[in-house]
Amino acid sequence: MTARISIQSEDFDIAAESVALTNGRTDIGAVVTFSGLVRADDGLASLTLEHYPGMTEREIARHVAEAQARWPLLGVTVIHRIGKLAPGARIVMVAVAAAHRASAFEAANFLMDYLKTRAPFWKLEERAGKGEWVDAKAEDDDAAKRWE
Repeated sequence: MTARISIQSEDFDIAAESVALTNGRTDIGAVVTFSGLVRADDGLASLTLEHYPGMTEREIARHVAEAQARWPLLGVTVIHRIGKLAPGARIVMVAVAAAHRASAFEAANFLMDYLKTRAPFWKLEERAGKGEWVDAKAEDDDAAKRWE
């Protein structure tokens, strides 16, 4: 299985990443792609994401390996942006390739639940000139419990 994990400040091209994941492969029958955007809810002006270089990539790789142990995957791409992002900006992409759709859907859900609740990122939400560090939401924690 091929896996690509990137923590970056630059934007990404969803279509180009999907092509890179499947290029030249005839064993892939399904690709599930999820991309998340920064929402402008409750007057959000910006979202700043920080991480611990090296540790973040290792932790995400560990969860990609767990997804591979649970489902027969043929490829995974995880891209997560860092830095200051405006509403509407792409923040995350998870693409999972498998022979069949069920495995791809489940693994993509598993990885997104992990990224929302346990990945080592710190989020600062800025509204009206004031910043507040935020934790994972209770509903995200509840969704992630199904994988335990």
